[in-house]
Amino acid sequence: MTKKILSLGASNSSKSINRILAGYASKELKNVDFDLLDLNDFEMAIYSADREEATGIPDLAHQFKALIQKADGILISFAEHNGAYSAAFKNIYDWVSRIESDVWGDKPMFLMATSPGGYGGKSVLAMAIARYERANNKPILSFSLPSFYENFSNEEGIKDAELLKEFKEQLNRFEKALL
Repeated sequence: MTKKILSLGASNSSKSINRILAGYASKELKNVDFDLLDLNDFEMAIYSADREEATGIPDLAHQFKALIQKADGILISFAEHNGAYSAAFKNIYDWVSRIESDVWGDKPMFLMATSPGGYGGKSVLAMAIARYERANNKPILSFSLPSFYENFSNEEGIKDAELLKEFKEQLNRFEKALL
């Protein structure tokens, strides 16, 4: 039976390297259908309790949550903005958490990050793992790709042999968790 994952690059950049990495990882999965989301399709006013009280939770937050509920697993590649989530991702997360505190629905997750630099978004990845492990009983796998432009190409994918091996190990564990 084919599984379905929700896949996203947690950035609103039209040239997001994290969206590219999320798309690549999704295509590498076997027997999996995926929806690769663009966060720009879920742009909402900045969350505040006052705004929620005045106008309620936006329809876009409900649409995002419905996509999560339909998925068997979640794949996210995080952009790192000053060591944390991008504002676009954090805002969607804040709104969706008002629908249900268990945002991701206790599903297997593959969390990744990449950046142009040698650290590969490890700060935001560590933050995400620590946060989501507390609310999830299913496996959470992770991978960081440093120096995106040196280690990735659209034609070859991940070019560094050691990084590719680590990526495939984590991806295989995620695939097994989906079963």
